[in-house]
Amino acid sequence: MPLKRHFTPAKFKNSLGVIALFTLDAAALLGIFLTAVLLRRFILPHILVGLPEFTYQFGAYWWLFAVWLGVMLYEDGYSRRFAVWDEVKFVWRSAFFSTLAILTMLFLMRRGQLYSRILVGAMFTLAIIFLPLIRLRAKKLLYSAGLMRRKLLIVGSGAAARSAYSAIIHEPNLGYEVTGFVDDKPGQIDRFKIHTGIEKISRYIKAADIHDVVVAKPELPKDELIKLVNVVQHKADNTLFIPDLGGIAVSGTELRHFFKEQTMIIEIRNNLSQPLNYLTKRLIDYVAGMAVFIVSIPALIYISRQIKKDSPGPAILKQERIGKDGRLFMCYKFRTMYEDAEERLDEILATDPAAKEEWEKFWKLKNDPRITKVGGWLRSSSLDELPQVFNILKGQMSLIGPRPYLPREQEFLAEEAHTILRLPPGITGLWQVSGRSNTDYNFRLAMDSWYVKNWDLWLDVMIVFKTFGVVLRRDGAH
Repeated sequence: MPLKRHFTPAKFKNSLGVIALFTLDAAALLGIFLTAVLLRRFILPHILVGLPEFTYQFGAYWWLFAVWLGVMLYEDGYSRRFAVWDEVKFVWRSAFFSTLAILTMLFLMRRGQLYSRILVGAMFTLAIIFLPLIRLRAKKLLYSAGLMRRKLLIVGSGAAARSAYSAIIHEPNLGYEVTGFVDDKPGQIDRFKIHTGIEKISRYIKAADIHDVVVAKPELPKDELIKLVNVVQHKADNTLFIPDLGGIAVSGTELRHFFKEQTMIIEIRNNLSQPLNYLTKRLIDYVAGMAVFIVSIPALIYISRQIKKDSPGPAILKQERIGKDGRLFMCYKFRTMYEDAEERLDEILATDPAAKEEWEKFWKLKNDPRITKVGGWLRSSSLDELPQVFNILKGQMSLIGPRPYLPREQEFLAEEAHTILRLPPGITGLWQVSGRSNTDYNFRLAMDSWYVKNWDLWLDVMIVFKTFGVVLRRDGAH
């Protein structure tokens, strides 16, 4: 029996939301363009001496908006669902390719002298700063108005299903509305009662007007799993399938199809094997490290004096750490503890069972009596790691990377050492923006391993921005 597609109220709201988002993007681009015009006319001439007088007719620039919106359509900006950082990446990619297309068209048509290329560049700069913020806010407003939301059903109730649920509810920018779970055994997940009977999946999809279905049942036998996915595919708009492939890299993976054999292969790229990628990362480290060092010289001097006033001992400590490929190096940090910290630690662990248990789990103490007054402030603001800029300039560390592990932690790295030590340790990293001191040791290892497996330059950009938020909120800093 052929499948009948009905244009339901939910689908109407989704279509209306897409139209509204397209309109809001056009309005945002218009605002950005007019702001760029003001910059070109009234501000940039005072900064860039010798700029020619700027006059323009708005009608001559209408095609810029067509190029921008065309690129955003081509990049699936109105048909795909993006997590927050994928949304930012989408906007930046669109901004880059739109600007490149506009400048190329001006060159090929030999119209460069008739249009302001500085205006085009100013529009690009403003767009990468403001357009992601505007678009994220616009989607939030549309979702709150009930537009563009998609009902989602999760098949399964095990670890994979719970992980999928957690990921979805923590990414509101996706616009998914979880309606429930379906499995063969009863139970409850969060506020949702698990509906029993996977064989009734078609009935559930129709009754609840489900748009998307997550199939999270990796424990099913292969034949049953394939049958389930095929059934769901023809009943829902989209099927999100979670395979049992935990532990492998996911960033940058692609599916390769072989139609004759009716099979597919997952291509997993090794970004670290590309010399240009790694050299770009190191170049950014050196340039940013030098800039940070020059800007922070007054802070380095001031903090050093405050440490010496607060307690006797050197302002900067050198600790042996494990670097790239297992090579040891001396890591620089501002001293945040009393000089007899090790003796104090031994005494605490010997007399306080609760502190010993906390130390063995986290390798840190939340209320650590060894920390000085100035040291507590340095740790909460993360300024204790500022001297590590010297390690960056010496090529021993990176801005973003795994934790700089102590030599005594080598045995705890175990089989993860081969992965984690493929990159230089970083001043900040994925584990720091995922809970910092609030996470246990195994979680930190997992985060560092995942970072190296999935490393690319975009991941570093994400971590830099998230680090600013974490530091400003002082999340988990001890």
